[in-house]
Parts: sequence; structure tokens; C-alpha cells
Amino acid sequence: MAGHEALGPVPTLDEKHSGTPKRLSKEAQEVRARLFSNHTLPASQPRKRALRLPPGVSQESFDTAVRELRGAIGSGNVELNDKPLVDGWYIEHPNTHDAYHIVDQEELVSSATVYPGSTEEVQATVRWANKFGIPIYPISIGRNLGYGGAAPRIPGAVVVDLGRRMHKVLKVDGENASCVVEPGVTYFKLYEEIQKLNLPLWIDTPDLGGGSVLGNAIDRGVGYTPYGDHFANHCGMEVVLPNGELLRTGMGAMPGPNGTDNPTWQSFQHAFGPSIDGIFSQSNFGIVTKMGFHLMPETEHQSYIFTFPRDEDFEQIVDIIRPLAQKRILGNIPQLRHVIQELNVTGKTKADFHSGTQPMTREEIRAAASKMPLGDCSWVFYGTQYGTRESIASQLETIKASFGQVPGSKFYLPSDLPKDHYLHDRALVCSGVPVLKELDWLNWVPNAGHLFFSPIAPTRGKDARTIHELIVAAHKRHGFDLFPTLCVAGREIHYITNIIYNRADADMKARAVRLMREVIAECAGKGFGEYRTHLLFADQVAGTYNWNDSAFMRFNETIKDVLDPNGILAPGRNGIWPKRFRGKGWELKADDTDMSKIGPRL
Repeated sequence: MAGHEALGPVPTLDEKHSGTPKRLSKEAQEVRARLFSNHTLPASQPRKRALRLPPGVSQESFDTAVRELRGAIGSGNVELNDKPLVDGWYIEHPNTHDAYHIVDQEELVSSATVYPGSTEEVQATVRWANKFGIPIYPISIGRNLGYGGAAPRIPGAVVVDLGRRMHKVLKVDGENASCVVEPGVTYFKLYEEIQKLNLPLWIDTPDLGGGSVLGNAIDRGVGYTPYGDHFANHCGMEVVLPNGELLRTGMGAMPGPNGTDNPTWQSFQHAFGPSIDGIFSQSNFGIVTKMGFHLMPETEHQSYIFTFPRDEDFEQIVDIIRPLAQKRILGNIPQLRHVIQELNVTGKTKADFHSGTQPMTREEIRAAASKMPLGDCSWVFYGTQYGTRESIASQLETIKASFGQVPGSKFYLPSDLPKDHYLHDRALVCSGVPVLKELDWLNWVPNAGHLFFSPIAPTRGKDARTIHELIVAAHKRHGFDLFPTLCVAGREIHYITNIIYNRADADMKARAVRLMREVIAECAGKGFGEYRTHLLFADQVAGTYNWNDSAFMRFNETIKDVLDPNGILAPGRNGIWPKRFRGKGWELKADDTDMSKIGPRL
């Protein structure tokens, strides 16, 4: 452990908007201790330069701008990024840079952080950015880890941290089964709020509960109950446009009686005319300051596992899942994982199973798995059923008969497995209870960071096999263990690959970059595109959606130039560049594997 000996208690939700619930305090302390026991990097390092200014902005102009903004929203709500950078960990994470830096820690850094406390202060910040030509990069919590975290795409941009002071659950409507939240509301916080109100409602949470409910939805993240498509289950937005104007979508575009919110705002997603909500997801067309969501009524549920003995069972498993999902027999968005993840989710290190730095061999994985509760197997299916006890029993009989076609498949309930097995945590997640357990796989290598590679494939065995074999070969070429998690629906698969690397190992980070570049290009060549990516790979991914002379991107750029003529709002987010920066060397393409300097490359 390097420089972490004096750590105090992990902050709770009562103490900090981004903290953990008290129910998880002990677990959070233990998770952090395991992570830091595998760290060799110091807690912070001296800065190479004191402050990274926004591009084209002088120190004098920046100082003037900062003084003006402090006067508008309060001196303590504008903080310069001139201190040592601290990567921290999931709960105590930075808003100044990417905690899981795949390039030099100081390369993707902000010049300052702004903490607005209201929609009006967000508007004031946006107008200020236009006045001084300073690019701003809004975050909700900053835990978009694996995709760039809180880092701005343009070094020196000002991060607008919406979470610190805008973290209220504005409304929970028990009759309508809906809520309205601000950007800083985490899954932890929303869950705890619903428990306080004693309402029979579930939230839908991703694998970890510390992220922003709003932020995850506008990035089109997923969870695991029947409400697992987070953006599909939002209902109504309030958005600050790049000129500072305020907009409400859906039924919120109609005022309610006597100046109140429209009573149908969280009941019906659309309005009259075009449905525009989608342009504010994965874009830089506005800053979402309020968002409504539908909540799931509480129901009985049963989580379970199927295991399959051979790697080559993969194609058959996918083809079995497809009709079960299309007919809605499968209750949720299930996960299909390779058995190596039964090893890393224990919190043990790779060194506990393997000597050396090369990827584990299939024989080593098999030998280690044979000592685990599920035994020697290859693929592990995590599912959950919902409804009455009788309907769940009926569903499970159909599912067992289908998976029973795979020779050697086995079925497990939580009661069949030890209390510390991962299935118990998945059962919580699949019933709307946010947890921390998924962090334990970060112990795999010292100083672990990770990149997510997240392509989409049809739910067909042959397509799943094509993309899987391509990704297997790329990991082997570059010397990485492969950790695939497939979220399998009736017609598409989110194939989520977790590339784990040591932040202190420059060669390993460089290999991870090359691996990402290659799999993006190779998957695109087969027609498989990513649904989400790290900010440094967004230009390449966006460039693969190039049908009809890139009509899709040209449409996005047209909207961007109309809404944001000064190019101040999150330039480059998801590959969308305003005129001010477009074509001037900021883009990072397929051959950009040396990212030692992020900036114009002309």
C-alpha cells in the first residue's frame, strides 16, 4: 500500500452526496482496504505544471473570467485545479481528471471545477462560458469509470460538477410509480429515499450503486430488472441549452395550472410534435438538470444460475436465450459471463491463481474454477424471474427444459451456494437494491484501472461467436485476460468487455490502447458497433457510423452548430465537435495509438 495509511472512514450519504449508505459502511471500508492493499502508486504525485488553461485562453483572461463567475455563484463554488491529482477510488473519486487514466494522469485534466447549486446557476455558468469562450464539461457524479470518468475531452476545459450541490430527490409519486431527481442523486440515495417513504417501489440499478441515476440514463446505461433500459424508462427532462435558455421535454413543455409542473410530466414520455428527448442522450446539445423516471412496483422474484461446461457451448446458449427473451419468459436482462469472472469477483488478485504477467491459460482457469462453488465450467448464466410464486415456478420449468438441451448444464439457487457467493449480490441488484460487490474485480492487477469495450451484436449464435472469437484473438495478441459479460436480450447483445490494466505500467496501458483501437475497427468491419465508449475512442467509434457519407454525424453537427455556435458545451463528447474545433486536429482516429499529448495534431 502506497501513501494510503492515514485514510479515515468512508463518507456516508449523510455526510456527502456521493457517499455510501450506512448499511454498506463496513463493506465499503473492507472494499477500499482490499483495493489499496494492491496499490503501489502514491496517493498523489507532484504536478508537472500548476494549471492547465483552456485552449486559446490567456492566464489574464482566465483569471478575469474566474473572478466574474465567483461573483455570480459564490467564491467557494469555483475551484481551481492546481493541486496534486488524487485518483482515489470509487467512492472518493476525483472530479478533476480520469481516475483510471489510460494516458498520462495530467493529460486529461480540467482547469477548474464549478459547483452550481440550481438550474439558474447552471444557466449563469453557461452564459459565462459563452462570454469568455471557455469550454465547459458537465458531469453528474463523475463515476463514468471505464469510459473516462470526470475527465473533459479537451484538456483545460472547466468541469461543471452538478452533483455536489444539486442532489435532491425532488419528488417520489407512489401512485404514479415515478420520481424526479437532480443530477447528483445516486442509485444509493434514491433507494434510501424510497425506503424512508416505505413505498413498495423498486429502482433499477446497474452493477454498482454509486452512479448518478440521471447521468447513467442519458448515457443509455442498463440495469437488470424489467425496467433495465434506463433511458427508455425516463419520463420528462429539464434541459439548459448551450445558450443558457431553459427547455422542458415531453408533457413538461405544457405548464401546469397556477404555475405548477404539468401533472402528466412523469406519466407520458412524449408531447405534441417531434419527440426530442433522444437528442440529449449521449450528446453535447444541453445540460440536463432534472429528469423523471418510472419506478417498478415491488414483486416476488427469484434469482438463479445455470452453468455450462464447455467454451464451445457458447453459440448454442445464445440461440436458446433468444426465443426465451423474445417471448418474455426470461424475467430480466440476464448476464452470461465467462467463468474467469467467478475468480476475479472474489476480490483475490491474479497472483493468487497465476504466476507471471501473461494471461491465464484455459487450463489454469479450469483448475482454479474447480475449487470454486460452481466448479469446473465455462459459461455462467445469471437470471432472475418475477411474478407470483406459481408463475415463477412455471417460468423456471420452461427455462430449465430449454437450457437442459446443453449437455452437462447445472442449475443453482442462492440457497445452494455459500453466503459470500456473487449470486447473492446479483439477487439484490436484480430486485433494485444497489450494492458495491462488483468493485472486487479491480483487485485483479495492482493499481487497477479499466476500459470498457461495449459492442452490440444480434442475439444469434453465429454472430455472437463471430464477435467473441474476434475479441478473444485481440486479447491474446496484446496479452490481456478476457473478461466478457454479455447482457442478452431478445434481439441484441450488449457484449461488454472489461480490459483491466495497471495504471503504473506504461507498456500495459499502451497495449490496452492498441487493443481498443483494433477491436473497434475489426468489429466495425463485421457490422458490430459500440453503444458507448471511453471519451478518447469516441472519434473512432463515431467514425464507424458512416453510412451514406456519414449522414448521421453530419446531422449531429448541424444540430450542434445551431444550438452551440460558440462551441462551449463539451466539445468532442461522443465524437461531436463544434465548428470551433472541428477538423483542427483534435480528433483521435484509428491510427492514433500514441496519446502522450491530447491536443491539435495538425
